[in-house]
Amino acid sequence: MLTKSLLENILKNYFKLDETIIKQYSLTAKERKMSLEEYLIVENIITEDGLYKFLAENFQNEYIELKGNDINLDILNIIPEEFAHEHQVVAFKKTEDELDVAMLDPNDIQTIEFLRRKTGLSPKVYVTTPSTIKEVLQKYHANIENDEVIMQLNDELGTNNTTDKKDLKKIAEELPIINIVNSILEHAVLEGASDIHIEPTEKEVAVRYRIDGILKQVMSLPKLVQNGIMARIKILSQLKIDEHMLPQDGRFKIKLSDEKLSFRVSVVPVYDGEKIVMRLLHEGQRALSLENLGFLPKIQLLVEESIKKPHGMILVTGPTGSGKTTTLYSILGMLNKPSVNICTIEDPIEYHVAGINQSQINPKAGFSFASGLRAFLRQDPDIIMVGEIRDQETAEVAIHAAMTGHLVLSTLHTNDAPTTLPRLVDMDIPPFLVGFTTNIIIAQRLVRKICKNCKKPYTLSVEEIKEIEKMLHKKTIKDLLVDQDIKDDETQKKISEMTFFRGEGCNKCGTTGYKGRMGIYEVLVVTDELTRLINERATAQDIKDFAESHGMVNLFENGIIQAKLGTTTLEEVLRVTKE
Repeated sequence: MLTKSLLENILKNYFKLDETIIKQYSLTAKERKMSLEEYLIVENIITEDGLYKFLAENFQNEYIELKGNDINLDILNIIPEEFAHEHQVVAFKKTEDELDVAMLDPNDIQTIEFLRRKTGLSPKVYVTTPSTIKEVLQKYHANIENDEVIMQLNDELGTNNTTDKKDLKKIAEELPIINIVNSILEHAVLEGASDIHIEPTEKEVAVRYRIDGILKQVMSLPKLVQNGIMARIKILSQLKIDEHMLPQDGRFKIKLSDEKLSFRVSVVPVYDGEKIVMRLLHEGQRALSLENLGFLPKIQLLVEESIKKPHGMILVTGPTGSGKTTTLYSILGMLNKPSVNICTIEDPIEYHVAGINQSQINPKAGFSFASGLRAFLRQDPDIIMVGEIRDQETAEVAIHAAMTGHLVLSTLHTNDAPTTLPRLVDMDIPPFLVGFTTNIIIAQRLVRKICKNCKKPYTLSVEEIKEIEKMLHKKTIKDLLVDQDIKDDETQKKISEMTFFRGEGCNKCGTTGYKGRMGIYEVLVVTDELTRLINERATAQDIKDFAESHGMVNLFENGIIQAKLGTTTLEEVLRVTKE
């Protein structure tokens, strides 16, 4: 981060902001507990690239973008990891006499001189951005299988399969086990994993990460460390160490690179011991905009119109891990203003948001979704978010709240938007109340995005065309694009001539062809006509037929549009919608 005086100087001279506006931005940033630089970038008032490009120009240094670049680990390691983190400097190229380094502050003479003495090379300084430095620093731990802690532990224990119980207990309490658990957690964060699976087998302990929705085995550990790892994670999660026959659930927090991370832990007995699954939750993570989540402009408008209503229900549906909570928090981010009282009842609290009153349910203490919702109705709320409508009692209280002037946001586990309405009726909620209180239903899935580094165009085969046309029924891809007001030069072409995209696979995406995820959505607005259908106890298929005939884009069609726009692939859309 830049010093306050240097930043303000750049804002005045380069971005042409006057002193009054800078002071106002500073006050707002302070209220949000952010630095001025961070606030300006998050709010898109300035760009990170623009800021640091001007800095480079001001100090007469070259600006460099290293994101996605291959950096030789031998060169990276010329600067020790701890020093690189502390001084925000990385090495990326070396010649016989020079060492090319990227840093945030080219005026940090002390660091530059230290590198000169330490390496015996002349540092050639480039300016880059904080996000670039952060990405490059992750390369110090690019491969968990080559991690020194893991390799050392395998060397120490790999051939010792006859350790007795006393030795196992001793190992569980010693530093190697603590280090290996720390390495597993740290690498999961650096790899962008959403879940960690630690699975005992007959002869080893497998560690798998779920990255972009797909499980990937990252390493195998000696069987003899199994009990030590289980005990260590149970201690962190405050679970019973000596309980091996019953499932247990817990939670713990760590801090890594100034980011607070929470791990939700589930332990279940299996044939060869106990399996642990840990879900990573990034506390303090800021809500994304609907556009960044993957909403098409016309569909995004439907959601924005529905949240302007003063009361009613906004329901988000989909399977576990489909991003429902992220969508709800993005909507809450749009609604979060000092003039409204927002309360949430969650299990667990996945994001901590300033200005919102968040409560964690506690079934053991009798604090459920239903009882929490009743309690919050006495707290003068304007907007309430219920983590999930699981039963009739919660559904009844949520609908009562929506009827009495509150905006209620919640999730359900249904496969698509139309099925949600009969599901509520099946919970013994009178149909007229379901139709009267429900504003909008959003069904969603997460698809992997094509890696930008190895993205290549292609045209469809005859078999692929037949399959897609069969699934689209009487619609065409051209119809879908035109209906969503998407202007594409290829709308006049036949489907056989249209260009689609896929990733070939490269070292940036782990040869998968994908990097990151986004949502595809099915948005059902409950109109007066649809309410009449609900009152007549229409089936989910009847509701679906009605909605699609009145312009609803289903999940598959939304995915096809995103595939045509080049953000995901047809294979990925089929994987998540047609399994």
